[in-house]
Amino acid sequence: MAAAVVSTAAFAQSAPDAVVKGAVEGTVAAMKADPQARGGDMARITHLVETRFVPATDFQRTTRIAVGKAWATATPEQQKQLYEQFTLLLVRTYAASLSQLRDQDVKFKFLPVTAAPDAKDIVVQSHVISNGGDDAIDYRMTKGPSGWKVYDINMMGAWLIQVYQTQFSDQLNKGGVDGLIKFLTAHNARSAG
Repeated sequence: MAAAVVSTAAFAQSAPDAVVKGAVEGTVAAMKADPQARGGDMARITHLVETRFVPATDFQRTTRIAVGKAWATATPEQQKQLYEQFTLLLVRTYAASLSQLRDQDVKFKFLPVTAAPDAKDIVVQSHVISNGGDDAIDYRMTKGPSGWKVYDINMMGAWLIQVYQTQFSDQLNKGGVDGLIKFLTAHNARSAG
């Protein structure tokens, strides 16, 4: 575990495309090396996403943007619950996508990023080349004190934050912050079983 912490800290200071490459390829390599994950065990795949991919993310920022103005009015406890439930949803969504690749010969192509030295927000473009074709996936990243972190992902032409902003807005209009927390908790409970 100590080695994972060291490598995560070292790679957070890397170039943004190297951070994404390390997180994505590391997660897929761990999944392919794990017999349970290769066999489709979603709990195991989810665990690998949590330990390999999540350290390269800023899902706190993702949650704040997706929730919008309501974030500022939420209590610290509500913010904590929103963050935990939304992170769980994002992790399970990513794990489900990865599980579809477990039997395939997958190659990743990350396009080099040329960012100004003072850049704080960039997009890393990538391609996932598999038996199913060539899919473009973009990663929006922010630079903070601990280096570059992923906070939004564009799959199939839709940025995740935009997709969730619409859903969250509907839930917030119906039941406020507590309504959104209940919605996320119920959704996660359904997808767990």
